Amino acid sequence: MRHDVRVTLPWMGGGTEFLVQSVDALPDDALRAPSALDGWSRAHVVAHVARNAEALIRLATWARTGVENPMYADAQRRNADIEASAQAPTETLRRELVSTAADLDAALAALDDDSWHAEVRSAQGRMIPAVELPWMRVREVWLHAVDLSSGAGMHDLPPDVVDVLLDDVTTALSAKDGCPAAALTPDDRDRTWPLGSGDDVVEVRGPAAEVLGWLTGRGGAVTAVGGALPEPPRWI
Repeated sequence: MRHDVRVTLPWMGGGTEFLVQSVDALPDDALRAPSALDGWSRAHVVAHVARNAEALIRLATWARTGVENPMYADAQRRNADIEASAQAPTETLRRELVSTAADLDAALAALDDDSWHAEVRSAQGRMIPAVELPWMRVREVWLHAVDLSSGAGMHDLPPDVVDVLLDDVTTALSAKDGCPAAALTPDDRDRTWPLGSGDDVVEVRGPAAEVLGWLTGRGGAVTAVGGALPEPPRWI
């Protein structure tokens, strides 16, 4: 489903609205408090999401025009831009969160059938069709709403988003060296997500949203059957 924009664009819009509402509910001084991400304040999270919208606009423009336009010049520039943006006045942070999301909506709306299927390069260097851009944004807005550590949890993500994230993350982590072997068997789903490979497979149980939290390093009330709870590699 991550390549079906009829599905992912509404998920993106819903996640953007949820994130903006979460930020709007925070007083200005609370934006300077720590987030759930190590070393980042909530202002860093908001700044990152705004800069991510601009990065995805660059990829959408690349897809539409055929002129290469990378997400970021390099990792150092990306990190420096986030750090600088996080120090901006809170009214600037709030305004840019909304304005960059609207600009991304417009950039995606400008894509036609051909440009949706044009290939661009992700920040990890992977060539992807532009049709994947809304899904990349879905991950950002929903998960970073949780990272604000302001009351939202993994249980607030739509169930279908949780399932596709489990598809996405297990595939990505399983390709990494040292990924432990596990079978993710949420007790509120009728399917299993394999993680890694090997003979000594540990079963990880819990609600799907909790399993996703554990898998992405965001905590989660899960239990292990058949061995100790493994530690998955860092995602993205």
